[in-house]
Amino acid sequence: MTIHEAAHHGSLMADAFAMPVHWYYNREAIDEDYPNLSNYQAPLPHHPDSILWRSEYTPVNEKGEILHDQARFWGQRNVHYHQNLQAGENTANFKLARELYNQVKASGEYDPTRWVLRYIELMLTPGWHRDTYLEEYHRAFFTKYARGKNVFKCGISDEHIGGLATVPSLLAALPPGDHRQTVKTHVTLTHRHSNVLRASDCLTRLLQAISDGIPLREALMTAAGDWFSTRKANDWSRQPDRVVIGQRLSPACYIDQSFPASLYLAWKYHEDFPAAVIANAKVGGDNCHRGAVVGSLVAAEVMRATGEFDLKAFLPD
Repeated sequence: MTIHEAAHHGSLMADAFAMPVHWYYNREAIDEDYPNLSNYQAPLPHHPDSILWRSEYTPVNEKGEILHDQARFWGQRNVHYHQNLQAGENTANFKLARELYNQVKASGEYDPTRWVLRYIELMLTPGWHRDTYLEEYHRAFFTKYARGKNVFKCGISDEHIGGLATVPSLLAALPPGDHRQTVKTHVTLTHRHSNVLRASDCLTRLLQAISDGIPLREALMTAAGDWFSTRKANDWSRQPDRVVIGQRLSPACYIDQSFPASLYLAWKYHEDFPAAVIANAKVGGDNCHRGAVVGSLVAAEVMRATGEFDLKAFLPD
């Protein structure tokens, strides 16, 4: 297994682990609903912080039909975003990451046309994903697509960390080399926000540095200075994670907060993959998508430092 492959698996594992407590902002509710959060678990039907009751999506026509049989739950209170998933299952964005990995690995190269057409095919296939909630960028993309927009002009200026979900998987599938422009091309298909593009480039450079043998903490100092401060991290590490990501940084999905929060957790738990993934889940908020960063970076670092990465770090109940 290469370092990039470890990063790919680490991101998928972090997403699956955080899935039952995804978008919990009441952290006490995490402890009440999942008191033994130390392995993969299936979600409870009830989600105390669900926003589905005030969310709306009406497809323009059949080319925008991405919710399928889950549309009936929109407008209802306390419905879990991932109510149909089993323990250890990935959310939709990371299912896409796995598909992207398989496509690029099979062909040996990234083709944005081939990928965007596959993305459309998958999302329009009933039963392919089993999530009840889909992020804004999916809904906006398919609204534009359904109205006849060119597929390369359906992305929006989405500033959420979900835009990084497929980056580790893309890098793992590509042959060795400088893939910064490829990552930018790929992320721009759905996320045109400058900060998301900057963060995806930073994650790309960090994973490449670790692959080149540079320890994660050193890489963070040299490649992530515009997002991360080692001095602050040292000060913050004396405080509980829920204070750091809750008072110092927001647990929410906006990239200007979620990406530094992810880098902080990766820095703090750089030697311990299970601890990193558990900490990320327990601070709540957009922990699934932060998992793309935390899981990939710490898995890559463990692989660099020890020469192995345990794919059975967590086991389902």
